[in-house]
Amino acid sequence: MEKSRIDRINELYRKSQAEGLTEEEKKEQKRLREEYIADVRANFRSQLNNIDIQNEDGTITNLGEKYGNKEAN
Repeated sequence: MEKSRIDRINELYRKSQAEGLTEEEKKEQKRLREEYIADVRANFRSQLNNIDIQNEDGTITNLGEKYGNKEAN
């Protein structure tokens, strides 16, 4: 997510604490937060798909291959 979008999330949060948000700003805040969470989940899934574990018998299993490289929803 672009830094400008993260800055906007923070700006809206600070405004909500200080004076409150209009309905349109609340909708924008919700949309931006959902985008942010989707990005975090996609990045996390990507990291998990690149983890290799060593089994007790010495073989290496890639978690991405084992669990199907599922894409973020």
